[in-house]
Amino acid sequence: MNPTLKPGLRRVQEIPIDVELTVPALSGAFAGFADMPPVLATAFMVGFIEWTCIEALRPYLEPDERSLGTLVDVTHVAATPVGMTVTAEVEIVEIRGRKVRFKVACRNDLGLIGDGFHERAVVDRRKFMARFADKAGDANFR
Repeated sequence: MNPTLKPGLRRVQEIPIDVELTVPALSGAFAGFADMPPVLATAFMVGFIEWTCIEALRPYLEPDERSLGTLVDVTHVAATPVGMTVTAEVEIVEIRGRKVRFKVACRNDLGLIGDGFHERAVVDRRKFMARFADKAGDANFR
């Protein structure tokens, strides 16, 4: 991890909401979501937040480093229908060793839809995959 990475780093990303990001879209994996309203799913909002944090860190990582989500503490306070755009804003508020803590917020065309904190751990991909392969009992993961 590059030592120039410091608290205060910010990133903003936008994503248009389509049917593939709605609650019913989760029903392929979890049947109970099939008859829910077609609004942005909390799971996809969290994924969007994580992606924004990944992209914020990417320029500061060594070639074989990756960041893994370790904590998600966010609210989802307003629905977003298909056709609106959601903006994720993330800011690093703390770095403890290889752990990076972000303050996060998401807004749609009308205002705040969620906020909170997200943490990521920076890992060496080769070492992580080797440990994973040992747990999985499969050298193909290395």
